Amino acid sequence: MKLRIILLTLLAVFCLVSAAAAGPSGATTELHLLRIAENGTVLEEKTIDYQWMEANLPVQGDGSTHYYHQGPVFTDELEGRWDVNETGNFKDRGAVKGTAVKDLCDLIGGMTGNDDVMIVAVDGYHVEYGYSTIYEPPARQGPATVCWYVGEDVSGVGERQGVGYPGKEGYFLGMRLVFLADDSVNPEGLHVFGNNDMRETLPEKSVYFYEGLYPSTSGLTVKWVSEIRVYEGGYTGETGVLAKSMTTQTPVPTKAASSPLFFGSVIAGMFGGVLLRRRS
Repeated sequence: MKLRIILLTLLAVFCLVSAAAAGPSGATTELHLLRIAENGTVLEEKTIDYQWMEANLPVQGDGSTHYYHQGPVFTDELEGRWDVNETGNFKDRGAVKGTAVKDLCDLIGGMTGNDDVMIVAVDGYHVEYGYSTIYEPPARQGPATVCWYVGEDVSGVGERQGVGYPGKEGYFLGMRLVFLADDSVNPEGLHVFGNNDMRETLPEKSVYFYEGLYPSTSGLTVKWVSEIRVYEGGYTGETGVLAKSMTTQTPVPTKAASSPLFFGSVIAGMFGGVLLRRRS
């Protein structure tokens, strides 16, 4: 009887751990900004939070206009995957507000034509862009923006991301990179950074393909942004992989954590085995 109580208790704990693991992992509230020389030396760095950004830098977005990226268009016709007429699979990123990556770069010396900026997520995933994408964005692309506020959650297709400022009870997918495109191309008058917009505005190296086959701007909206790095002379490492943090402020796991489901299956197996043995 005591063993059964212990096992039931362990199962209850497992359920609580699993529920926590399945929920949002927690939003980022600070950005670590770094300027890195071609030899890898950190020339300048500072840390700012979203409150400071809102108070001291120009605010992009108004908290009521929804901005969209586009997911993959699954068709065998190669040109059709770019969906020139923007017919669907829009991913609503909510009614966001945030700070342009350009203004963040300017805090650590800005960018020149040969530099790259890396936007890094808390888990180490990263994307890179050149000067023109950040400083000379066409209207149909819009400014690359680190968003720290959502006035309204998604209205259609897209991840639920909360409402308000970063936090588990607010914008729990923030801070997030979003391209705040205008509505000049979309036939419905929506602010969509579509797949064809990406082809027309971004350099080839920055175009994202889902599974390597289907263009998708949805894959560019990095969530839980924690670092902005300016690389003098350009970034020469691998793209789209985990990046080693420059500081201890952004820990990057060296191996995947064990899943709570594994421990749950072990406990469940033990519990089941005990019950079967007691009935035999």
